[in-house]
Amino acid sequence: MSPATAWRLSLERTLRWSSGDPLLMAILNVTPDSFSDGGSHNDLERACAFADECIVAGAQIVDIGGESTRPHASSVSCSEQIARTQPVITRVSRHRGGATISIDTTRADVARAALDAGAAIVNDVSAGDDDAALWPLVAERGCGYVLMHRLRPPSEDSYSDRYAHEPEYCDVVDDVAEWLRLRAHAAQQAGIARESIALDPGLGFGKSVAQNFALIARMSEIVALGYPVVVSASRKSFLGATSGESRPAARDSASIAVAIELARAGVAVVRAHDVAGHHRSLRNRDEKTKKTL
Repeated sequence: MSPATAWRLSLERTLRWSSGDPLLMAILNVTPDSFSDGGSHNDLERACAFADECIVAGAQIVDIGGESTRPHASSVSCSEQIARTQPVITRVSRHRGGATISIDTTRADVARAALDAGAAIVNDVSAGDDDAALWPLVAERGCGYVLMHRLRPPSEDSYSDRYAHEPEYCDVVDDVAEWLRLRAHAAQQAGIARESIALDPGLGFGKSVAQNFALIARMSEIVALGYPVVVSASRKSFLGATSGESRPAARDSASIAVAIELARAGVAVVRAHDVAGHHRSLRNRDEKTKKTL
């Protein structure tokens, strides 16, 4: 199928992009324990200030999460996730009326509170597995929806560079692509509009270092499924394994290099911590490309 160029978030709102020029989704974790920015934004004022910085720097979407999905992270109650995220969503949506806000959650109650506060996208790393009430909610609201591939829940997973045995796939790209295709079909059967669904291959979630790079090298095969593709390599451990950087915040250059490859593959959205760096590098790449044409 032809790559998608539009993602419907409501009857009145659709995100659009051109091939090779992905949208940027800023990562805003309102948590004390996320792998890279835990504790940096778990205060209302700091979180809102960071969201504003990201929007000014070029983010079209701000993805706000109240529960870490890093390996071995502790689960967080719905009430606590709501307490962490809803005030941020409410303020950012009011102060930045043009900003698109995504809620990073697997729980229907958290998603409902976020949508009521102004979010337009539900970013679900469980693809509907964690809460049977989530798909009916998404179908009812007609919001944007990201479903992600993961091999196992974060509580049972490992960092990509720490597996004792490589996760088993026949072919990681073929397997992930087929799983996403079938899961998207199931979501549609549950009432979610095809035009509202985006796919995320889940880099770092149940994939070894080599498997992550195989997905990056063949991302065009995921794009060819015909849905918007959302991808995040930002600061993940498989980049540290190849760059030698043990500190997540020191992996921005590697993250940007992968983002450029993802843009070439035609992904719709690049999810990133360093929005300014990604925006600058992707824009410069576009300008260089135009000059050579």
